[in-house]
Amino acid sequence: MNLDFFSGIGDAIGSFFATPIVQLGLKAIGVYIVIIWLAAAFWAFRDMQLRTANPILPYLAAAFVIGFTPILFVFAVLIYKIIRPQERLGEAYERGLAEEALLAEIDAIQHCATCGRKVHEEWILCPTCRTRLKRVCPNCNRLVGFEWSLCAWCGRDFERPVGAIGPVRAPAPRGEDVAALRGQDVPALRGPARRGQDAPSPAPAPAPASAPTPTPAPTLAARVRARRPTQSAAGAPAPSPTPRP
Repeated sequence: MNLDFFSGIGDAIGSFFATPIVQLGLKAIGVYIVIIWLAAAFWAFRDMQLRTANPILPYLAAAFVIGFTPILFVFAVLIYKIIRPQERLGEAYERGLAEEALLAEIDAIQHCATCGRKVHEEWILCPTCRTRLKRVCPNCNRLVGFEWSLCAWCGRDFERPVGAIGPVRAPAPRGEDVAALRGQDVPALRGPARRGQDAPSPAPAPAPASAPTPTPAPTLAARVRARRPTQSAAGAPAPSPTPRP
């Protein structure tokens, strides 16, 4: 009797699954499982692309899910979620940017080169070790760094000595200006000098007047000859004139 009971249950179940509606439902479930299986393989492929730069690993992840067949692919997905990289490439890039920004903020904080303590940007001396941190520009009285070659506020050059900084020299006078100072007539320029043309040369300066030649002193003989007429005029008898015939 027990055999008849179990055989009746088996016949009922067989007849239930033999109906067309149940057969259609079973086929739909099978197709659905296959679609989920392939979708899981594609998900593993895309997820591995987002987590690694290696071009081969995404294909290996998809093949790993497909190799477990539609019946056991759920275990393949669980194993993949355990062994996959825990961080995506975008997340790793954002984390690197955050770390760089944090390091930049730390570097922006000024520290004493001697004791390493945090100092204010407007301090000249370190209050802990008394190390000189900055200097004052003698021109604008603002704080500048020791490594600066010039002041960023007023342009003072620290490498150039103070005496070298002076007023700009006036340009050298032109030829017509020199001639005008010497008293010569300079013709006015007809227009601005064109590019490639020579500028008019200044007029030559007049030669200096020659000094008068000094007269040589008279000799002794000339002095004696000059005195003879004077003596004859003073007391000596003058020669008588020769009588005419």
